[in-house]
Amino acid sequence: MLTAKALVNDTPAIKKPADPRNGLNDLTPSEWIPETISVWIQRGLGAGHPDTQIERQHPAPFSFTDVSRLIRFFTKKGGTVLDPFVGIGSTLKACALEGRCGIGIELSPKYAQLARERLEKEVRDLFANVEAQKVIVGDARALVKELGTASVDFVVTSPPYWNILHKEDHKVRQERRANNLDTRYSDDGLDLGNIHDYEQFLREVAAVLGECGRVLKPKKYMAVIVSDFRDGSRFIMYHADLARALQSYKLELRGIKVLHQKFKKVFPYGYPYAYVPNIHHQYILILQNEK
Repeated sequence: MLTAKALVNDTPAIKKPADPRNGLNDLTPSEWIPETISVWIQRGLGAGHPDTQIERQHPAPFSFTDVSRLIRFFTKKGGTVLDPFVGIGSTLKACALEGRCGIGIELSPKYAQLARERLEKEVRDLFANVEAQKVIVGDARALVKELGTASVDFVVTSPPYWNILHKEDHKVRQERRANNLDTRYSDDGLDLGNIHDYEQFLREVAAVLGECGRVLKPKKYMAVIVSDFRDGSRFIMYHADLARALQSYKLELRGIKVLHQKFKKVFPYGYPYAYVPNIHHQYILILQNEK
């Protein structure tokens, strides 16, 4: 015999509708608040999951589950999302699953094709919007200029981290070379990761993202996932340098999230001579288009 208490517990919770004043996303207050926490734990499928096999072929992928959280917060259903450095398509996979239209630009034909394969093989939800995802092959510096002004609702991307993929360390030897996986993006002269001078590299990345600001609708947001890194003994605060460079493009920093990569392996960097950090977090720069 069911008691009144059992009946109450078995009744599914009724989701409250989003506030009609909310022009940013489709979240309710209870869904909105946890997403504003400044530290996130990286959410991945796990190395053994079958849907990570394509992802692992890229030397610096980021999880579609993390970008999905950003897309849900900064867009409404049906919105258009741009990723000028789309890689193997984590942003497009997230867009397909979240009911958004994605535009991804990728310099490498190899990774662009892998991005298309991910959409075909990994997006199995019958309600997913795979057809609305577009992969464009070429140099983002030129191709973003062909997109319409104020035509996208959100920009999210993880740009190159300068030339750090050219440096072989314990991780590269153990996780990449041992498994015959790519250790750098490409040898293409147009690849920003192949620029030797850091200041020039920073200007080029900022210029691409600044042009994305033109494509972004007024007052809408951009999320840039980056990591700091070392250049020899010098520690480069890439996230701070990039945020500062984007100010001249009227992309104003509204906050920073720390994405804790708690499942990364630890390597004996510096032992036994000097302190060298195991960097187990990325930064997500949250910028707003003030144009």
